[in-house]
Amino acid sequence: MSELEYPEDLRYTAEHEWVRSGEDGIVRVGITSFAQDALGDVVYVSLPSVGEELTAGDACGEIESTKSVSDLYCPLDGEVVSVNDALDDTPELVNSDPYGDGWLFELKVADAAAVEELLDDAAYEETLG
Repeated sequence: MSELEYPEDLRYTAEHEWVRSGEDGIVRVGITSFAQDALGDVVYVSLPSVGEELTAGDACGEIESTKSVSDLYCPLDGEVVSVNDALDDTPELVNSDPYGDGWLFELKVADAAAVEELLDDAAYEETLG
């Protein structure tokens, strides 16, 4: 597993999403290298709609790979403010750059302090056993 990376500046969920804090209470959300590796080649991504209000733990989209279809879960309460439209044409970005160009959506979080309650990189790696 040493080839999989979990950047220290991110927060994680047990459902394999990552959260990167931005400005004005906006966070960027994606899936971890562990998740994209387990999924295999991503062929389609269904994302929530801009303006949609989400609750932490809600299924808010799907990621389809050559192996399976997996639900995408919202890591925090908030409103979707943007989605990664590049994934419409190149869903494989989730595989090739899960922490960069393969991000999924951005959320204006209801409570910015909630980000710190998510797992840090070490705690996330512990969940992987």
